[in-house]
Amino acid sequence: MLCALIMAGGKGTRFWPKSTEEMPKQFLNLIDEKTMIQLTYERLLKIIPSENIFVVTGEKYKKLVEEQLDTLPTRNIIVEPTGRNTAPCILLACMYIKQIYDDATIAVLPSDHAIGNNNEFCRILQMGENYVENENKNAIITIGITPNRPETGYGYIKFEKSQDNVIKVERFVEKPDLETAKKYLADGNYLWNAGMFIFNAEKMLNELEENYSGYGVLKQLPKINDKDYYEKLNRLYPECESISIDYAVMEKSKNIYVIPGDFGWDDIGTWMSLLRYLKSDENGNYLKGNVISYDSKENIVYAGEKKIILLNVEDIFCIDADGVLVIGNREKLKEVHELRNK
Repeated sequence: MLCALIMAGGKGTRFWPKSTEEMPKQFLNLIDEKTMIQLTYERLLKIIPSENIFVVTGEKYKKLVEEQLDTLPTRNIIVEPTGRNTAPCILLACMYIKQIYDDATIAVLPSDHAIGNNNEFCRILQMGENYVENENKNAIITIGITPNRPETGYGYIKFEKSQDNVIKVERFVEKPDLETAKKYLADGNYLWNAGMFIFNAEKMLNELEENYSGYGVLKQLPKINDKDYYEKLNRLYPECESISIDYAVMEKSKNIYVIPGDFGWDDIGTWMSLLRYLKSDENGNYLKGNVISYDSKENIVYAGEKKIILLNVEDIFCIDADGVLVIGNREKLKEVHELRNK
């Protein structure tokens, strides 16, 4: 039985000032009228019923999840007492889901990624489900994205050259420099690591028991329906080592496979990445919201409540969000999020 786990606990600080700790990017409509988490949820409903879709998030975002995903059963919201990275998050969710669906196959997916071809994405999820349930129950499958540019902002997956649809992973590779990224693109057997996984819940728990100390901590939890479940979770969860699932399991296990995917994926990680979803005008301006441009070119403007008027300016950015107006040289747009801590 295929279940989905949407991870929605991130703070989305790279989209400050639009994204804040109170309203992180997964709950914002950055590229569509619907929010990122709504698009993720509705995409999954094509092949998975709502009762089999789970969301793991922080306590402060539970109400946002309920409001934005109003057909999701409340039982299916898994609350993390505090953010501790993806290994404890996936451990907690596997323990939770397995008590509801004992033999669940789980697809773990971020809540804030863009997918251009939903049908192809769903086809790959079903391919992974079929492989885990009918060919290799021990397999942990990651979905790797076929690269279309020498990207330095993503980690990579090197896979063994094969004609199979599901391929053995050779190793995971950290974010490369530009020359190395160009080599990966030319070699043809490297994929972007998108942080999406498919596995049998029990088998992942076995891997975590063997490789991650947090398993022994959360093993002390009572059943999810026990009245003291959340009291004990709040006490035990902060004791779990904060580590990613990549370091805890993926780089240690001998059962890692990959399905190459080409379905218009984008992690929408920075303000600059939004330009891939905005059309420029005849003067090279990228404008979103209530913006008027006179004799201006090569500017980027994200308007909030204010009307913004450009007059004879060039190569600037302007972001109006959450009561903050940020203006600067266009080449510095990628550094905006750093202002949050200043």
